[in-house]
Amino acid sequence: MEAYKKWARDNRDYLHSFESLANGLTWLLPERFSDSEIGPEAVSAAVGIVTAVNEHIIETAPTQMHVNATVPSSFPYSLCISALKNLETLIEVAAQQYYGDDKRWNFIAVTEALKVLFRLALFKNCGYKILLDGGETINNERHLKTSTSQHRPNAFTKHGGHNASGYSGYLNGHDHWNLEGRALSALSRFGENARMISPPAWSYGVQHQHGMFNPSATTPERPTLSTILSEQGHRGALFVTGEVLFITRPLIYVLLIRKYGSRSWTPWFLSLAVDLLGTSFLSYGTSASTSRKNQRSCLSDSEKDELRKRKMLWAFYLMRDPFFERYTRRKLEGAEKVLAPVPFVGFLTAKIVELIIGAQTRYTYMSAS
Repeated sequence: MEAYKKWARDNRDYLHSFESLANGLTWLLPERFSDSEIGPEAVSAAVGIVTAVNEHIIETAPTQMHVNATVPSSFPYSLCISALKNLETLIEVAAQQYYGDDKRWNFIAVTEALKVLFRLALFKNCGYKILLDGGETINNERHLKTSTSQHRPNAFTKHGGHNASGYSGYLNGHDHWNLEGRALSALSRFGENARMISPPAWSYGVQHQHGMFNPSATTPERPTLSTILSEQGHRGALFVTGEVLFITRPLIYVLLIRKYGSRSWTPWFLSLAVDLLGTSFLSYGTSASTSRKNQRSCLSDSEKDELRKRKMLWAFYLMRDPFFERYTRRKLEGAEKVLAPVPFVGFLTAKIVELIIGAQTRYTYMSAS
């Protein structure tokens, strides 16, 4: 196993290219969207799980773990979430074939409930930070705004928060403090210049040993729910509530479909309402005014990209029943009829419409989940 881990880490680019090709080819397997599609879905699930395992091996490489020292738990929550996401379609297809169309939602609900549990556990273990890619990507990026504002080279504070340069200007005007002022200024410049020079190779071993004997030096304290609520008040509560709504939205949607049916507007509207409400809570909880009050609420670039991606995924509501059946599908079929006489373009359009309609029955309810 260790030999395979080393090979996967040394050939990550080759693995990524091969996995992308394999995932693309699974969409072209025979009977992919037929009534007996267990075989193709099993192949697709196997490829997806192997890809997730390889990604986990690469992300947990020793060099990565040294850099990402904020990983709070060794339990592979992200790997479990990825495995469930790759298995859920296979579970749905098998349940539909053996238990019928109505009872398949029972199995889907159980799968979504397991994902919710893993995501809530990951949300807690990562210090109540925004989940990236539904928890499949570990959120280890430090908040640069916080670190630069609190740990900049000249941030030596004393007597009310004046930095070293400020002290130098102040102390130069007082003869009896002139020597101490020069010393502080020299130390500040020395520390700033030292950061610009790469440490020698032997220093990494010393730093690693120091981190082993003094974990608090490399691993920042993980915030708890009570800490967030006490420091950020109602904004912190809204932030946590918004992320919990995002995590539980797929399960809520599946349970509503199980009760009202996929052709009812109730699941569609309530799911959209949960998405909009959760995003509003997150936006309010991480607004600029909060950032000025508490630097911890600043979002990293990855978290900002994640929030933008979640908003873009609202487009999947156009692919969900009953909206798809009443509006989107009619537009697609109309475009197919118009382009059918055009050589090659008509064939390509028909194939794309077929793939969209086939995927709509399997993948739209769990998108953004």
